[in-house]
Amino acid sequence: MTLSDLLDRPALVFALLAAASAAILAAAFAFQYIGGLEPCVLCIYQRYPYGAVIGLGLLGVLAANRPGAGRGLLAALMGLAAAALVTDAAIAGFHVGVEQKWWEGTQACVGVTGAGTIEELRAQLLGQKVVRCDEVAWSLAGISMAGYNMLIALGLGALAAAATLRLVRTDRPEGGRHG
Repeated sequence: MTLSDLLDRPALVFALLAAASAAILAAAFAFQYIGGLEPCVLCIYQRYPYGAVIGLGLLGVLAANRPGAGRGLLAALMGLAAAALVTDAAIAGFHVGVEQKWWEGTQACVGVTGAGTIEELRAQLLGQKVVRCDEVAWSLAGISMAGYNMLIALGLGALAAAATLRLVRTDRPEGGRHG
């Protein structure tokens, strides 16, 4: 099957996006609960868009398999999935920059959330396990999990964006072909 064939089958693209997102979340939870790698706050933030893509993917599969489903609805759902994946890639890219010390992370990256007094700050720091965003917990071939996530999210986002464009172009009465 070529990319063009895939893009002509929105139900399959939705299913692929949902399955890939579920697999990525499963891998993240396996690293956490089996591998013992506690996620930092930026790692947690990178999980939310995948949850959204799973939901959008399932809705898209249902809508695409419904007789008379409008391509406009499918394009909107696919566009939202693309936006979620690009958002995820942006969060992961920010995380890579924090890991590489190109810029500082947020206050949540070091576990400080605005304690008013020294005693409150001490109690807050002693009461929680801090997982720093600027420390690479795992890498393969010099690329961290955030780096791999950025690449995967960009790839899936590009697929979703291409499928969105195909749906929009074929939603036109003349089939989207302009000479």
